[in-house]
Amino acid sequence: DFGRSSELAFVVEPSDDIAVQEQPLILYCQVEGIQPITITWRKNGVMIVDSENAFMLANGSLYVSRFQRVRGDGSSDEGEYDCMAQNHYGLVVSRKAKIQAATMSDFHIHPQNAVVEEGGVARFQCQIHGLPEPVILWHKNSMPVNTDNERYTLLPKGVLQITGLRAEDSGIFHCVATNIANVKFSREARLTVSGSHSTVYKDPMILVGPENLTLTVHQTAVLECIATGNPRPIVSWSRLDGRPIGVEGIQVLGTGNLMISDLTVQHSGIYVCAANKPGTRVRRTAQGSLVVQAPAEFVQHPQSISRPVGTTAIFTCVAQGEPPPQITWLRNGQILETSDHIKLNTLNSTLSIYGINQADEAIYQCLAENSAGSTQASARLTVLWADGLPSPPQAVRAETVSATTIQVSWEKPLQNTKEIIGYVLHIRKAADPVEMEYQEAVSKSTFQQLVTDLEPSTSYSFYIKAYTSRGASKASEVTVVSTLGEVPAMPSLFIKVINSTTVQATWEPSIKLGQHEGFKLYYRKVHLSQYTGPVLLASNVTAYNITHLDASVVYEVKLLAYNQHGDGNSTVRFVSLRETVERTVLNPPCDCMKDEQNNKTSTTGIIIGIHIGVTCIIFCILFLMFGYRGRLLMCKNVQEQLSTPQIPRSQRSATGLVLNGATRRDRDDRNLNGKQLDMNELERLFPASPSQEQQEKGITSAHSLSAPHDETQISTLPLDEFSIIEEQPDPLPKNLHGSSAAAPAPDHGPANEG
Repeated sequence: DFGRSSELAFVVEPSDDIAVQEQPLILYCQVEGIQPITITWRKNGVMIVDSENAFMLANGSLYVSRFQRVRGDGSSDEGEYDCMAQNHYGLVVSRKAKIQAATMSDFHIHPQNAVVEEGGVARFQCQIHGLPEPVILWHKNSMPVNTDNERYTLLPKGVLQITGLRAEDSGIFHCVATNIANVKFSREARLTVSGSHSTVYKDPMILVGPENLTLTVHQTAVLECIATGNPRPIVSWSRLDGRPIGVEGIQVLGTGNLMISDLTVQHSGIYVCAANKPGTRVRRTAQGSLVVQAPAEFVQHPQSISRPVGTTAIFTCVAQGEPPPQITWLRNGQILETSDHIKLNTLNSTLSIYGINQADEAIYQCLAENSAGSTQASARLTVLWADGLPSPPQAVRAETVSATTIQVSWEKPLQNTKEIIGYVLHIRKAADPVEMEYQEAVSKSTFQQLVTDLEPSTSYSFYIKAYTSRGASKASEVTVVSTLGEVPAMPSLFIKVINSTTVQATWEPSIKLGQHEGFKLYYRKVHLSQYTGPVLLASNVTAYNITHLDASVVYEVKLLAYNQHGDGNSTVRFVSLRETVERTVLNPPCDCMKDEQNNKTSTTGIIIGIHIGVTCIIFCILFLMFGYRGRLLMCKNVQEQLSTPQIPRSQRSATGLVLNGATRRDRDDRNLNGKQLDMNELERLFPASPSQEQQEKGITSAHSLSAPHDETQISTLPLDEFSIIEEQPDPLPKNLHGSSAAAPAPDHGPANEG
């Protein structure tokens, strides 16, 4: 069924095998793809030539007539075999098949005699190496041990356990090892069961704990744990990392051996066997590690692709396994070597071919290998090439213009130029990988390009391709040229006056300066032509003090950065120290001791002032409180006087001196009624309930009725608006109606309202 697929690929690959001495061996290899296909075989990388001992069958398989581990000439049929298939499109190599001879060594551990008391545990072990792994069976008194007896446990590694010993278990034991290479018998050992079952207490003890095992997925692991004690201990298993062991594929053999079938990578870990005394926390533990390996297998296969000339081809190959597999790439059966246009990533999982040409057309293979096995996958790269494409552009030249600019020029191709639609200039730093390349498109009528924004003192590579609507030409020759070096940029300079004879020049480090070796500092008096300097400063210095200056003149300070290409432009600053001198004269230095004493004196004065101020505030509050009481008393008297008829000015002498409408007699009455006035004051400060106010109104009305001809409406003056005014004598009116006692008193408004 050859030729069903256009891709050259393996249908059947050779597999690992164990061969028997002097027996024939067949290694299978079947391929599909476009005919004709040629198949060849290799052993340890060397081509196998057909001979009487080894030759290829018609179906492509390899036949070894008499397998020999060691031949007369010292050679061996053991080794790694692979088959190669080739057709017009390329060559592929199969996985490597490891072929080993079947062997069996002598026993290196034999069973030993044992005397165990009744009810105890007996353990016999024999161990032997061989390929394939020998199967070990046990015989008692020359008869196979009855495996149906649940007290007898046979472990795969040649261990026999007998629990709950009885007198009938006594006898002679030996083991038999068998594989395709041989059959061998161990030495005999006697088991003696003595006495009766003891009732003496014994702490739990683990006789044999689990061994460290390294196995492959789908195999079976047996972790041994046998414990003794009185009473008989309970054996349990756990993982050291706390993860559950699970139940699927888990089985307990005998009284405490753990068997895990169909191993997976997730079964790897450290297993702990614990022997517990029933009903207590007394326990003994033992542990062993289990490492499960998985042969390499692909998660993502590389895919065959077709790409035009000049483009990029990428193959991806992702494999998994335990331990993690290593990936190797082949090109037509040979190990692929990287170059400027062939790159592999860190894990070798991605193969990138840049600027492909017809020479890159091949079959690419990904080989994944680890200690558990290997596998391979292949893919073909087809390079598309259209007839009539332009030849490569000619005479590519690159000339340096400046530190950041290079001009690239070229000539048109020699052939097939009519369909050209443009050119593409490929630019890359010479030290960068190919994937860092970038392009600039140019019109078909332009044969030069000014490349800008480059880095100073850096080498760049350039090549050109001509493009048509059907594809691109091959790349032109590569030209490499370096940009010019560049002097550093101007630094930022700042001047700070320290004192009358010293200034400090500071500047900021910046990446904008570019590459620089250091700084040069100059300074001079402005009326002089000669500079002092240069003062050479390292590139990490950012400040410098200029001392012993003359305070009466102005100075010019100049700073520049330099490198191997020369001096950069300088930054200039002017500074005068005269203001500093004048400021010193106007503000002479302080007498620190005197200032300290003054500060102490000032502090004491402040404290005393605070005390005086607080005292004054207290006195003011007391004064206001007593003054407010006096004003209340005076206001009460005024209201009483306003409720009586006023006396004309002509009668003032007869009635006595009037002060705000109150006579001396009134004042005497007021003194007699002091107690009543005090009550009135309290009533004003603390207003009474409505019933009390009505009573007061009633008293006032009665008092008003007792006054003759009292038709005047009395209003109470607010205390804040009340004041004592000294009246000036006014001329009496010509028509004074003195008999009208009810006439309102003249309205002498206050000259200054409170």
